[in-house]
Amino acid sequence: MQQDDFYYELTVKVSHYHELFADFLADTLPIGFEESEEGFIVRSEENLETIVWGLEQFAQALQKATQTEIEIECSIKKLQNSDWVEAYKNSIEPLQIDQFYIHPTWNEPKENLINIVIDPALAFGTGHHPTTASSLRAISNYVQKGDEVLDVGCGSGILGIGAMKLGAEVDACDTDPISVENAYKNAQLNGLEFRKLWEGSSSMVTQQYDVVVANIVADVLTFIANDLKKALKDGGVLILSGILDKYQDKVLRYYSDCQVVTTIAQDEWVTLILKRE
Repeated sequence: MQQDDFYYELTVKVSHYHELFADFLADTLPIGFEESEEGFIVRSEENLETIVWGLEQFAQALQKATQTEIEIECSIKKLQNSDWVEAYKNSIEPLQIDQFYIHPTWNEPKENLINIVIDPALAFGTGHHPTTASSLRAISNYVQKGDEVLDVGCGSGILGIGAMKLGAEVDACDTDPISVENAYKNAQLNGLEFRKLWEGSSSMVTQQYDVVVANIVADVLTFIANDLKKALKDGGVLILSGILDKYQDKVLRYYSDCQVVTTIAQDEWVTLILKRE
């Protein structure tokens, strides 16, 4: 058989900091990857041993920085290309989160639910990660028809798309150009369009919003706290996600001038819903 008759499948399991490993892979890989509850799956026709080495080095550096013991397990299989597409499609499970039903293009929509079409080959945010799921729950509860919404660090665009499906006008940004492109494509898949979508940070915002959502990581949420609060209307709702539970108090110190409405906890992750008085 020819070399291109085969592909490599790398399965990665990590014990902590799932989101940071996802960011590392997004920055390192020239291809997309699939997220699972335990970690990630990467498929490529190129040997993935260099990626394994990089992941192990990243885990060691993260372990030193956080003083946390991090377990990482990597395994590579060599598989026939003819099996790739079917195996990939069978591995993607549609997902219901409150009134939203997230599914790829090859699955049928569900009646009586708000359908969001996301093809995981195009993007990393599919709703399966706890931070994305809890952010969607917050959007389901707090976004109203006619609201103006800002999605900071939009990734796949799934949160902004959810808000648009509820009748909101949505602006979105991400510092990663691939994420901006993916968000645009995913909005098109759903017959929608962001009002504004740009590569860059929340510091470029010139107006205020009813709802601001940022699913990033705790350190970035502290760094951009003033930008996010400045973008929020009086009485507006701020949805902060991507926070490991042990960093919740640290993040809240930077938002002490906001009222905590509620928190959504899932596994070791916390999503904060705040209101600007």
